Amino acid sequence: MSHASSPEALPGASGCAGFTLLEVLVALAVVAAVLAAIGQLMGANGRGARALEARAGLLSTARAVEAGIPARNNLALGRTDGDIAGHGWRMDVRPLAVAGVPDGAKWTPRDVVIRVRAPSGAMVVLETVRLVPVAAQ
Repeated sequence: MSHASSPEALPGASGCAGFTLLEVLVALAVVAAVLAAIGQLMGANGRGARALEARAGLLSTARAVEAGIPARNNLALGRTDGDIAGHGWRMDVRPLAVAGVPDGAKWTPRDVVIRVRAPSGAMVVLETVRLVPVAAQ
């Protein structure tokens, strides 16, 4: 056996080459922890995107119902409901008690509450006030 093939013959070699098993296991544990954190972050990001998409669908339906509120002269008290793209909606129109309305006022306020429920059970509520002519009551 020649001295050229032994570790001592290499310049700067101390007899140890490569990583120990413990070092490799620590490195693998660090890599696994980083990958797990990235996976959790991606999962949370995906859930957030789905929640925003569902909320946007609810608000879009609520805005469509709001756009369909009858004209002031035709806005009757009571409940109306329906379904748009799988979202159930309900619109309640009721008198709004307001203090300080002068006698002989030409307008009276009505409270309009729009509720939209998604198939998942999520819900959004919009509330607005509409003024209707006193003669339309």
